[in-house]
Amino acid sequence: MAAKLELHEDRLFPSSPAERAIARELYQSVRDLPIISPHGHTDPAWFALNEPFADPSSLLIVPDHYVLRMLYSQGVPLEALGVKRVDGASHETDMRKVWRLFAESYFLFAGTPSRMWLDWVFHEVFGLREILCAETADTYFDAIDAALRTDAFRPRALFERFGIETIATTEDPLDPLQHHAKLRDEGWGRKVITTFRPDNVLNPETPGFSGNLDRLGDLTGCDTATYSGYLDALRNRRDFFRSHGATASDHGHPTAATFDLSEREAADLFARVRGGNASPEDAELFRGHMLMEMARMSQDDGLVMQIHPGACRNHNAPLWAAFGADKGGDIPMRTDYVSALQPLLNKFGNNPDFTLIVFTLDETSYARELAPLAGHYPAMRLGPAWWFHDSPEGMRRFREQTTETAGFYNTVGFNDDTRAFLSIPARHDVARRMDCGFLARLVAEHRIRPDEAFRIAEDLTCNLVRKAYRLG
Repeated sequence: MAAKLELHEDRLFPSSPAERAIARELYQSVRDLPIISPHGHTDPAWFALNEPFADPSSLLIVPDHYVLRMLYSQGVPLEALGVKRVDGASHETDMRKVWRLFAESYFLFAGTPSRMWLDWVFHEVFGLREILCAETADTYFDAIDAALRTDAFRPRALFERFGIETIATTEDPLDPLQHHAKLRDEGWGRKVITTFRPDNVLNPETPGFSGNLDRLGDLTGCDTATYSGYLDALRNRRDFFRSHGATASDHGHPTAATFDLSEREAADLFARVRGGNASPEDAELFRGHMLMEMARMSQDDGLVMQIHPGACRNHNAPLWAAFGADKGGDIPMRTDYVSALQPLLNKFGNNPDFTLIVFTLDETSYARELAPLAGHYPAMRLGPAWWFHDSPEGMRRFREQTTETAGFYNTVGFNDDTRAFLSIPARHDVARRMDCGFLARLVAEHRIRPDEAFRIAEDLTCNLVRKAYRLG
C-alpha cells in the first residue's frame, strides 16, 4: 500500500517551539490574502479561451522545465516524456505512459521545491491522499483527468479558486496580443495583464534578429532600417502593450551591462547590428545601450523595468538543437552589478518615479552588490529569490543576506515566474511561510516588535508588489 500524502500544517516553520508559535500566528494573518503574480509565463490563451486542459501529462509534465531537467539528468529521454523534437521525429504521444514514467521516477524529487509544489497540487487541488509512485500512477492519472474535464477545473474557475487578484503573462513585441484584447473586452483586463519582453528585438544574437526588426517595422509603420525609426517602433509597441494592461517591461540579457552611447555612436552601432555584421563585442555593447534606452522610455511612459541577467541560456547545445529552448538547459553564471549598472543608475537611479527591479541568479552578489545598491538608489528594488533559488533555502538566504542592508521595503514581495499555472498558489504559500518564519526569528530575538512583524508580513505578501508594479 502506498504511503499517505500529507501536508503538515507546520511545514517550513522554524523548529524552535517559540519561533514556530510566532510563525503560525503571522502566517494565519496572511495565508488567505490575494495572490498577485506580476512576473510569469502562463499562456494568456488559457484565460481568454477558457478551454479545458488536455490531460495530466500535458498540463503538469511536458511544459515544466524543472521536471524535465531532473528526469533528463537521470537518463530519461525527453521524447519519452512527450516532448516534441524540432525535426519532427517520433516522441511519446500516449500521455498515460508519460505519466507512468513520471510516477516511477517521482522519488527523484525528494527535497526539491518541485516536490513541495507538486504534492500541494495533488493534495489541495485534486484531493489525492496517497503519494505518487508506480503503484498509484493510474489512480492519479484517472482522477486528475476526470477533474480536468469538469467546468470547475477550467482556467478561469481555477483562477478564482486560487484567489488570484492579478497575473502577468509575458509577450514579445511582435505579439498581436489578441488574447489580451479578448480578456480586456470581457472584463478580465485587470486580472490578466501582459508584460513587454523585447529581447528578440534588442539582442542581435537572437536567431532571426534582422527579420524581427523587419516585422517590427511592418507592425508599427516605422522605418526600422534607421536607428531613429527603430526607437520610434519600440515606443509604439510599448504604448500598444500599455493599452493592453502592461505595467512592466522585462529584460533577460546575458549580463547586466549598460552603456551610455552618443546618438551618433548608437546609430553607427545599429547599422552594424542591423546589417548582420556585429561582432560579439558589438552585440554586448548594443544590448547594454538598449537597456539604457529602455530605462529612458520607462521614465517617460511609466513601465516598471525588470532585468534578470546571469543565465547561460541553452547550455546543452545538442539538447537545444533537438528540442528548442526552455527544456532545462539553462545554467546560472557569475554576474557583475556594481560596475555594470553604474551608467544606468547614474543617469536614472536617483529618480524615485522610475522603478528598476533587479533579479539575480548569482547569490554571491546579494550582500556584496545588490543589497547595497538597492539600499541607496531610490529607483532600484530587489526582485525576490528567483528561478534556481525559488526554494525555501533560497528564500532564507535572500532575506538573511539583503535585509540588514536594504531592509524589507527595498524589495518587491514575491513572484512565481512560472508556466506551471497550478503550482502558483503552492509557490506563494511557500514564500509566505518562509517570510513568516524569518520574521518570527526577528521577533523572538527582540529585533522587531510583534505588531511590526504582522505589518511587514502583509506588506511582503501584497502591498509591496502592488506598489512596485503599479497595480494599485
